[in-house]
Amino acid sequence: MQTLAEGLRLPTNGLDYAILAIYFVVVLGIGFAARASVKTSLDFFLSGRSLPAWVTGLAFVAANLGATEILGMAATGAQYGVAVVHWYWIGAIPAMVFLGLVMMPFYYRSKVRSVPEFLLQRFDKSAHLLSSVLFAFAAILIAGVNLYALSIVVEALLGWPQWVAIVVAGLFVLVYITIGGLSSAIYNEVLQFFVILAALIPLTVLGLKRVGGWDAMSDSLTKQHGGDFMTAWGGTGIGDANPLGANWLTIILGLGFVLSFGYWTTNFAEVQRALSAKNLSAAKRTPLIAAFPKIFIVFAVMIPGLVAAVIVPKIGTPDSDITYNDAIPLLMQELLPNGVLGIAVTGLLAAFMAGMAANVSSFNTVFTTDIWQRYVVKDKPDTYYLRFGRLITAIGVLASIGTAFIAASFSNIMSYLQTLFSFFNVPMFVVFIIGMFWKRASMKSGVWGLVAGTAAAMINYFWIYKGGIIDIPSDQGANFVSAIVGFVAGAVVMVVVTLFTAPKPEAELAGLVYGTESPDADEAPDEADSAWYRKPALLGWGAIVLAAACYIPYSF
Repeated sequence: MQTLAEGLRLPTNGLDYAILAIYFVVVLGIGFAARASVKTSLDFFLSGRSLPAWVTGLAFVAANLGATEILGMAATGAQYGVAVVHWYWIGAIPAMVFLGLVMMPFYYRSKVRSVPEFLLQRFDKSAHLLSSVLFAFAAILIAGVNLYALSIVVEALLGWPQWVAIVVAGLFVLVYITIGGLSSAIYNEVLQFFVILAALIPLTVLGLKRVGGWDAMSDSLTKQHGGDFMTAWGGTGIGDANPLGANWLTIILGLGFVLSFGYWTTNFAEVQRALSAKNLSAAKRTPLIAAFPKIFIVFAVMIPGLVAAVIVPKIGTPDSDITYNDAIPLLMQELLPNGVLGIAVTGLLAAFMAGMAANVSSFNTVFTTDIWQRYVVKDKPDTYYLRFGRLITAIGVLASIGTAFIAASFSNIMSYLQTLFSFFNVPMFVVFIIGMFWKRASMKSGVWGLVAGTAAAMINYFWIYKGGIIDIPSDQGANFVSAIVGFVAGAVVMVVVTLFTAPKPEAELAGLVYGTESPDADEAPDEADSAWYRKPALLGWGAIVLAAACYIPYSF
């Protein structure tokens, strides 16, 4: 990520800083309030599996709505146009529904404390250890992206030195997670969800007003970039050129299936929120509730990117010192009065903290329960692992600072994140999906599927794409192809290894493979869950239909 333009300094005053200070006080207050509920390691890592669905649902979407999402998707809108809707309506909603309706029963009933732990039950220790290490590494990389992005944005907007921004934000995340555990992170994410919307909605409305409304903006961008820039599917025929550099097949398979399902169904930073729900029904509804705001959030990040492309026609080109990542800060400077500006800055900081906190809280859980407790220091009292969980949280924050600058080479931070997802989430997804739906998949096929999928995705990106062996028009298009390559390689290797190695005894697959009965399937449902509007199937299919309907105005 390149440094934001120096001319984006915001005219903040005492009112704006007062709003920011109030927010930080509330965040710490939530952390200290949550401390009273943390008595065991389960309380610290999974909130004692006690939270209602509406809380976990909002936390689920807020954990994804980090500043990398906000700045990155606004940058994607400025760079690729309306095609950004694919990351939401086909690149998120179907996978979120699949997680809620199909995968959460496996996760929740198995009583696992993390996503890698499910692989231990379904496959063996080698698959479990490798997935734990890969996830812990990816979580720190992604947390570092949030921290690095925060530091350069705060430096450009408020004039704070980068190290000050890093220390302040890292310290606050560290304090409220260390004190209150996952409950503190989740309740802060609910608060951050509303603060982020309070920042984005005025920016979207005032931005549209500035450029004369949607029609005037559309006409201007069509003249600049051609008709395909303002449509979702224009120019996506195989062999056709379009702003995104991807055709309909790679969008549907690479983004809509492999990358999307890989991220939403196996990324523990998201799944952890659902696992903290009070019962199976609430766990299933967590991603389904989150799907509805997710459908509409795209407008609050896409439109500012499009507006910025109108205001600065050469944005992101060598002829301009304004990069794609500058879209949101540019509009904040141009459009917002003091007071509202303070809310916007607070919302941006809240988004950074939400994204970082989600990854740090998932990292401390995986490292403590899946690596330290399982393989390093075994059979200690629960209080020992509670203390260690707090210690590793601090280490995770420090490590995030160290990994932050890896993102510096990417001018669009969403491209960087999608690259990480194709390397780490996609191989895990192929192992999960085959393991859940094929009883014969052997114990050893899990670890080799992970190795093959990760290696194939990296080879495709760094050697075939970056090496120029195959010409792919954009980093995003290359990520879609890498995801497909990683998925296919992992699946093929799993099938081949299965043919030559022993399957897991069928008695040990109860509740872990589709078609088998879980020992805990008779969980007594909550009477309130019988209400028609709480039915997971209705929520899930309702979200699918609504997302499909949203495509109609942008498809012709």
